Amino acid sequence: MPTELSIACALSASELPRRLEEMAHLGRAALVDAHADSRWAKLCFAAGAGVRDRVLAVAAAEAGCCAFLTMRVTDEPDTVVLTIDAPDGAELVLAELVAAFRGRPEPAR
Repeated sequence: MPTELSIACALSASELPRRLEEMAHLGRAALVDAHADSRWAKLCFAAGAGVRDRVLAVAAAEAGCCAFLTMRVTDEPDTVVLTIDAPDGAELVLAELVAAFRGRPEPAR
């Protein structure tokens, strides 16, 4: 029988704003496009020096605190793509992440 993951962020109240600001900083530096609905997001970053590594680092960090999200980093011509899938009940978390990358890091978790 599969085990369901809890939809809860493991970051502390002091860690969350720093993480969201890190996402906002990356977004301001490299985000060129974002598409999202309630349970899916595709964030496109201009490929540049260190951008892929920064996107990978954010995805790995989020995997540690929000294991219920599925994050994939792929490459397209001149673009690093972060795709995020959220299960039912995690819509607010996904919206918060997308908002942070768009430069509006407001913790809601």
